[in-house]
Amino acid sequence: MPNVNSGDPARAESGIDRLVLIMKKLRDPESGCPWDIEQDFDTIAPYTIEEAYEVADAISRRNWRELKGELGDLLLQAVYHSQIADERQLFDFDEVAHASADKMVSRHPHVFGSDCREKTAGQQIRDWERSKAQERKESSGGALSGVAMALPALTRALKLQKRAALVGFDWGSSADVLEKIVEESEELEAASKSSDMDSMEMELGDLLFSLVNLARHLGLDAECALKRSSDKFQRRFSRMESRIRESGRDIEDLNIDELDQIWNSIKLCETAKACS
Repeated sequence: MPNVNSGDPARAESGIDRLVLIMKKLRDPESGCPWDIEQDFDTIAPYTIEEAYEVADAISRRNWRELKGELGDLLLQAVYHSQIADERQLFDFDEVAHASADKMVSRHPHVFGSDCREKTAGQQIRDWERSKAQERKESSGGALSGVAMALPALTRALKLQKRAALVGFDWGSSADVLEKIVEESEELEAASKSSDMDSMEMELGDLLFSLVNLARHLGLDAECALKRSSDKFQRRFSRMESRIRESGRDIEDLNIDELDQIWNSIKLCETAKACS
């Protein structure tokens, strides 16, 4: 790690050394940037989450030039948090990097140890999960400990379900989950008749949780599935707006039956792959 007390970013030999030194300078109480000096873990955390999503977005759009920049922004977040931690004498970036490296070595015995490399990706994933479960057990944590509260709800639900399944708490088949979904739907319908908002929210949550479970049993990613449906809705809605504008009208002037007719026409057009 560079001498962050006296290093010159312009003379740093590696990109990461330069970035660490720049962050050190930005946070300098006497000569740094007032905005950067004021930040702490809590104020930077939302930016960290945002940058992670922007990385995923660049990948989904196959924009590799943009991905390079987004990865740099995400790396900066790790450097930022590490600098704040260093100032509080908690840890520094070098310790973060070594901790990550140690974890990768311990979780890949088939690469860095004596385990057999002739394993499928599925077997390696199961080994990885068992390794993490053992780490949680050794740290006195429960099967569900360490699942971040700040994760997107669908992703968190999936992680909780996977953890529970590892210790045998799981549905036997997707058919069992489908029965549960029917049950939860009926409970939501009953709650909606009571006008009890808290009860309706709880039942809706149970239904969504069961849907995530179904996706897992079918080998699907609920987050990805919902994203695809959202993208599809946005695409079709935009096409509907375009058609209405081309007819010289405003979308607000049409009733729901007229809108539904145009919507269904667009669906048929897409199915035939002839929609422009």
